Amino acid sequence: MKEKIQKSIQNYDDLVVTFRYVDSKGNFSQRVVSPIRWLGGGKFLGLCLSREEPRQFVMDRCQQLELKPAWDYVMPVPMG
Repeated sequence: MKEKIQKSIQNYDDLVVTFRYVDSKGNFSQRVVSPIRWLGGGKFLGLCLSREEPRQFVMDRCQQLELKPAWDYVMPVPMG
């Protein structure tokens, strides 16, 4: 999973990541994110294409992470 995020950081114009995210309250949502950089402690900063703002994500809360072509998504992306 970390390798996919790193690949997206290195290819920020071309790749985004999609994943199922569980927040601190146990709520699930589907996210489309353009990763920006690593924060340490198993976290990364990314531009959430649904919320249209930078957000912090905890790696342990990301599930079913996939790389996707960035041109397939236009903000705002509906959050499922």
